[in-house]
Amino acid sequence: MKKFNYKTLIIAVLLITVLSVPSVFAADTGIYQSNIFGDIAEKVDSGVVKVTSYVEVQGTSGMDPFFNDPFFEYFFGERMPGPDQQPETRIEKGYGTGFVVSKDGYIVTNQHVIDEAKKVEITIKGYEEPVPTEVVWSDFSLDLAVLKVNVDKELQPIIFGDSENIRPGDWAIAIGNPFGFEHTVTVGVISALGRPIKIPAGNGQVRTYQNLIQLDAAINPGNSGGPLLNIDGEVIGINTAVSMQGQGIGFAIPVNEIKDIVMELKTEGEVKRPWLGIYFQSINQDIMEYFELENKEGVIIVDIIADSPADEAGLKPYDIVKEIDEEKIENVDQVVEIIKNKEIGDKIMLKVIRNGQSRMIFAHIGKKPNKM
Repeated sequence: MKKFNYKTLIIAVLLITVLSVPSVFAADTGIYQSNIFGDIAEKVDSGVVKVTSYVEVQGTSGMDPFFNDPFFEYFFGERMPGPDQQPETRIEKGYGTGFVVSKDGYIVTNQHVIDEAKKVEITIKGYEEPVPTEVVWSDFSLDLAVLKVNVDKELQPIIFGDSENIRPGDWAIAIGNPFGFEHTVTVGVISALGRPIKIPAGNGQVRTYQNLIQLDAAINPGNSGGPLLNIDGEVIGINTAVSMQGQGIGFAIPVNEIKDIVMELKTEGEVKRPWLGIYFQSINQDIMEYFELENKEGVIIVDIIADSPADEAGLKPYDIVKEIDEEKIENVDQVVEIIKNKEIGDKIMLKVIRNGQSRMIFAHIGKKPNKM
């Protein structure tokens, strides 16, 4: 009787297993059966727009419009003017990306894309000329803005996904206009969630992001405001920043932060958010020593918005806020959360230090203007 060859059997089983893996993977994802990324890009292409902002600036001429992106300056450094660049006041173009969220013309982008713009135009696929647009809502702290265009036909919105249901390792598709190359598609994976970043934004202000999506898909100046999509072609984030401190690291704002705002604008015509009207920052060692403070607890007010609740209450720049409603203030994030959880009209008590003296100041929470 011929002896059974177990070695041959094992090799055959291994070969069958290895050969079957791609087909199993293809059945689960569809990636090997067709170009799923190409299908997604084709499906949403008409919903991705180019945003052009016209900003009055003072400085040198001949600057590349993409290098005005504050994230580029933060990660790459400011460009030095060349010998032929002369200081002047002029209107300069800036470019970014946006995406359509309703058939009647609502578009989402980053706030820094349209910040201080005298005019904003949208380039929509199927239209020969750029379309004028209105900024109906913007928020500095969230770095989000909603635009509205009035056109003679329905636009193609991109479906919102759920940024709560994403995981590191999930596919991520970014579409935008990096360096003016319109409708550029890049693909990668979500690298991490909940990344915090602080970006200096001029005038002593700091834009603080608490909950960014980190990804390895290529994002460059001009991508800002464009959609980050999942494998189902749904928006899960708004592309926002690129870091060249590490290769292949980009960031996006979770889409869930804009969903309710878009719905409120469409149904109510405005967004109602609690607001005090102060810009503030954490207390570092230099500030502590300059103001002869005992510790770094609290925040320092760096600016007050005119006619805001803070202005009406008598708060001033360089006030050190130590307590709000008898709750000790440890950091900037705590102040943001306290104000966010208040109702419009609520009265609050702030304990501040001004010129070395402690005092109590009472203020009322107001409604944040739709363009801040």
